[in-house]
Amino acid sequence: MKTHLAAAVGSVVLTAGTLLGAPAAGAQTTAYPTTTFDVTYGASYARGTLTWANRSVGVNGTLRAVGCRRAWFGTYTASENGLDARSTSTQCDATYTIKTTVPADVPGGAAFVIVCVDDANASPLNCERYDRP
Repeated sequence: MKTHLAAAVGSVVLTAGTLLGAPAAGAQTTAYPTTTFDVTYGASYARGTLTWANRSVGVNGTLRAVGCRRAWFGTYTASENGLDARSTSTQCDATYTIKTTVPADVPGGAAFVIVCVDDANASPLNCERYDRP
């Protein structure tokens, strides 16, 4: 009788220890995909990372403006319909930190982003397309 009781208690302790030591279900998070961008015009550039979320694209990077420049970011659907856009303010002979979120409020989010270095009047000088990974 004592052997069965000891075995049962040992089994309960072992099971409890296993459950307490196990990570919680669903505790792991999946990172959003990222893409690096680099758009250069002369000595000016916009460089950084695009982070692709479900209904937006995060932008983190740097604008180096030689003369007066601005960086522009536009989100698009796979059918090339524009969703939304954001830009920095005009910067002159400066290095500026870019941190913004561009909405892409459609199921699945943006299919691609256009990144531009613009002149002081918001006219594009150089643009590059970055597809969602």
